[in-house]
Parts: sequence; structure tokens; C-alpha cells
Amino acid sequence: MSIATGQEPAHAMEFAGQLGLTGAQVCDGGATILDPVTGETLWYVPLLPDHAQFIVEHLDRMAAAFIATFPGGSIDSMAQVPHWNLTRVSALDLAEVTADSLVATLGAIPNLRVVKVYLPYNGMWAVDFTHGSVDKATGVRELGGIIGVDPGLMAAAGDGYNDLPLLKACGLRIAMEDAPEELKAIAHYVAPSAEDDGLAVAIEEFLLPRL
Repeated sequence: MSIATGQEPAHAMEFAGQLGLTGAQVCDGGATILDPVTGETLWYVPLLPDHAQFIVEHLDRMAAAFIATFPGGSIDSMAQVPHWNLTRVSALDLAEVTADSLVATLGAIPNLRVVKVYLPYNGMWAVDFTHGSVDKATGVRELGGIIGVDPGLMAAAGDGYNDLPLLKACGLRIAMEDAPEELKAIAHYVAPSAEDDGLAVAIEEFLLPRL
């Protein structure tokens, strides 16, 4: 089992450890695949350096909270930037109107993927920036090459807009009850929300009977 998350490698490693997962894990919205046992980055696609610098400087001028990742670490302030070989930059804890403005301002830049993400833990929004060639579908296809499994033989579960490419890439699609309608429309199974142990229900009622 692998996690495919928009969060940074450190969180993916933490979650994998809690779940006892030792296989390759996808993080940074599909831009990074890591070994959760060794912490080694197995594959990644960085932002273009000019894009990384422009985004971080723009967020710094906005005084917006952000996190930026790179193989082996992450930073959350301009003063900490070690280089511009960054994998993902995420503006955090934004009002929705600010997130929409940021997407409108930077979303048209070529070779840059800009995704607005709801933060359920505080009701605010984030905006994720990665290289334009990657999303969770890209990550799962690369994962498939690493573990020798075609994505068409994989099952995926998701509850956010950034999970839409992931679900489309996989053979079995599970959406959480509180997911956007676009996800539920393509799902083979709609599970209860995460707060209601939806993934566990999906595994027991939908996946296990198919093994």
C-alpha cells in the first residue's frame, strides 16, 4: 500500500511509519517518490529554478505562510532557502479569496501546476505549486514502474480535487462521501467520509471482496 499525498516527504514518512508501510510512497502532489524506511528520494521532478524563486519571493512579499520542499528537507521562510532546486512550494492558511487571487495571478505561467487545496483542519486554503508535468497520476505511474504494477491494476482513494488525476489513472476508484462531485462522478465506490473511517469501510466492503 502506498500513500499519494500533497504533503511533504517528512509527513509521508510519518504516516507510513504509523501504518507500518515500507514500500515506496508518493508525496509533494506526485512530484516526489521516497523510500520511507531510508528516507531516500527515489524519484522527483523539481520546479524550474526561476519559477521556484519567483513564487517564494512573491509569497514573501505577501507575508504568506508557506512550506517549500526539496530532496532531504524543507523550509518555511525566505531566510532558510538553501538553493532554488525546490520540488514543491505551498502557500498555507489562506482565505479563499486570497487563494483564488493567487491562482489567477500565477496559474497561467507555462510549465507550472497550480492547485488550490482546502485545509479541513482549519477551514482555510492552500495553493500548491509543482512542475507543470507532474500530478498524482504522474506519481502513481512512476510508482508503478518502481514496484512493477500497472496503475490499471491499482485501486486509489481520494477526497480532493488534486486526487482527480490519481483516480483517473487507476483501475478502481474510491471517493470519500465529502469529496467533490467530480470525484464521486467517476468513482466505482463512494465511501463514508474520512472522519467516519471511510477508507477502512472501502477496504472491507469494496476491495477485499475483489481479491
